[in-house]
Amino acid sequence: MTPEELKFSYKGILYPTVLCSKETFQAMEKLEAREDDVLILTYPKCGTNWTLQILQEMLLAMHNKEPSMDKGMLEFGNPEKYEYLNQEPSPRLLASHISYENIPNTFFEKKTKMLLILRNPKDTAVSYYHFSNKNPVLPTYESWDLFFKDYITGNVIYGSYFDYTVQWEKHIDNGNILVLTFEEMKMDLPKELKKICDFYGLALTDEQIELVQEKTTFSSMKEKSSNTHGDLGNVFFRKGEIGDWKSLFTEEQSKEVDAQFEKYLAGTKLGNMINYKKYCTF
Repeated sequence: MTPEELKFSYKGILYPTVLCSKETFQAMEKLEAREDDVLILTYPKCGTNWTLQILQEMLLAMHNKEPSMDKGMLEFGNPEKYEYLNQEPSPRLLASHISYENIPNTFFEKKTKMLLILRNPKDTAVSYYHFSNKNPVLPTYESWDLFFKDYITGNVIYGSYFDYTVQWEKHIDNGNILVLTFEEMKMDLPKELKKICDFYGLALTDEQIELVQEKTTFSSMKEKSSNTHGDLGNVFFRKGEIGDWKSLFTEEQSKEVDAQFEKYLAGTKLGNMINYKKYCTF
């Protein structure tokens, strides 16, 4: 498939043709959310697989059985998948890259707890660029500069990082949303694991939390990636570093992202959580 054939637009946002469809999005509205669903939400390349693994290990420790987990993301697959998901036992572990306004209303009606993971926009961009070029279901780019043009204008799969993030700003005080950042998870994983346990009411012991931590470090997950993600293991777990954006960004590109951050997120609660000055200055 050509790069153009690998993407389609639905409600003004681009999605991967191989993984998603208009029919699946329409059928998603029939999914019946549950109060005890565990829903992880991220813009692409902000720690999705990492967080999924963390919750999987936590729920395994808590219930002594693998959580009911949809293979892949909420929006991936055929329209029939939601009929099967409605039959799955609780707790269901779900994840998605869809924006706030496209989350099925049933999750809000049931007051499902949502875990939002953010990452600074520059590292997200570089990780997304490498991911796009190594993942056969995503459009490839001949150069970083070409990818950056699409990223800064929101012309990438799942749309604009800034549109995605600023939508959440209006809703983070709803009480059923926990916001964590990729950077804080890297800096102090035990502390962030305890926040997740408290949020979901998971009464894990210190020993259990320590075991979850050991199993979900980046190096540990990269080692197991061929088992968990097959041939794409190294695509999903490339570096997982903070500050890798400096390897590709020009000064001019850096300033373009600075301007977008200033316009959308400067002075907001989520903008402050991202700690932009610390992680996004040369």
